[in-house]
Amino acid sequence: MRIRELLQTIEQIAPLPLQESFDNSGVQVGDTNQEAKGVLVCIDVTENVILEAVNLNCNLVVSHHPIAFRSFKSLTGKTYVERSMILAIKHDIVLYAAHTNLDNALQGINSHLAEMLNLQNVRILSPQKNNLLKLATFAPTTYAEAIRNALFNAGAGHIGNYDSCSYNLEGKGTFRAGKGTHPFCGNIGEIHTEQEVRIETILPAFRQKEVLRALMAVHPYEEPAYDLYPLANDWSGAGSGVVGTLPEEMDEEEFLYLLKDTFRLTTLQHSPFKGTPVRDVAICGGSGAFLIPKAMAYGADVFITGEAKYNDFYDVEDKLLLATIGHYESEVCSKEIFFDVLSKKYPTFAIHKSGFDINPVNYL
Repeated sequence: MRIRELLQTIEQIAPLPLQESFDNSGVQVGDTNQEAKGVLVCIDVTENVILEAVNLNCNLVVSHHPIAFRSFKSLTGKTYVERSMILAIKHDIVLYAAHTNLDNALQGINSHLAEMLNLQNVRILSPQKNNLLKLATFAPTTYAEAIRNALFNAGAGHIGNYDSCSYNLEGKGTFRAGKGTHPFCGNIGEIHTEQEVRIETILPAFRQKEVLRALMAVHPYEEPAYDLYPLANDWSGAGSGVVGTLPEEMDEEEFLYLLKDTFRLTTLQHSPFKGTPVRDVAICGGSGAFLIPKAMAYGADVFITGEAKYNDFYDVEDKLLLATIGHYESEVCSKEIFFDVLSKKYPTFAIHKSGFDINPVNYL
C-alpha cells in the first residue's frame, strides 16, 4: 500500500478544498508514492515526534497543525520547524496535515466535540458559501437510473442529511449525427427524436471532476449534454463551528463543570453568568472567537471555543455565556479522529498515537 492511499482515506472525510485560504493543509514533506510502513498521528509535529516515528518504523506522520505554516526562504535548522523538517527528510518520512479542512468538515473536530457533550440535532453554525454547483444533464429514459446512481456514488445529490437527491423531468431531445460519428441511436445525417429525462442534482464544486468523470463513464451518448450552474446557497455539508442541543437544559455553573469533566480541564475561562439555563450550545475548536456573532444571532445559550481575546468576554454582554477551554484542549481529539478513520479502513495496519503531544501552554 502506498502512502497516498492512506491520505486519500483521510481526505474522504476532510477534503483539502475545505481548508481556509490562509491554511497550508496537505503534504508538507516527502514522497507519497513510497510504500507505507506505519503511521504516527499527532497534533503538532516536533523533533521528538519525528524521532518517535523513526523508532516505531513509521514513514508517515499525520498532524492537525501544519508544520510548514509560515513561508521561509531557507532550511538551515535554526528553528524547531526547520529542524523537524530536515529530520523528516533525512529519514524519508512524509509529513501531512489536516487542519482547517478537518475543522470545516461535517465529520470533523467540531462534530466530535459535540458528540463528546452528547449534543443532539447537530448542524453547521456558519455554512460555507459559493461552493455548490447544480448539474443538469439529459439521458435516454432507460439509462436515467444508472446515470443518477453514478452521479450519487461520485458525490452528488447530498442536501443536509439527505442523499440521492435529484429532480427529473421527461421530455424529447433531438439531434442529427454528422459524418464520422458513432451515434448511440438514430442514423447519420438524419434528425432523430429520443425520449429523454432531464436530471438535475447538486454537488460540491470541488467534486466537479469526479462527478463529470462518472457521468461520461456511464452515459450512452457519444457527446453527452450537460450544464453546470454556480449556486449562492449556503452549503450545510461544511463550514465553521457547529450548534446542537443538550438532552436536558442545565444550570450554567453545572454546565461548566460538565465541560471541565468532559475535556479533563484543570481550569477554564468564562464570561459572567446570565442567570438563565443552558440548552442550545455552539462550539468551535481552536481560535473560534470570530464565530461569536454567529452564535449570538443563532440564539445559542453558550459558545465554547479554544481561546478568545479579553474584549470578547465583554462583547457577549448578556446575550450568551462564553467559555474557553484552551486551544490544545479543544483540538486534542483530532488525534482520535485520525486514528479512528485509518484503523477502521485498515484494521491490521500499524497506526500509532504519538506520546509526545504536549500542550505548549502550561498552567500554574
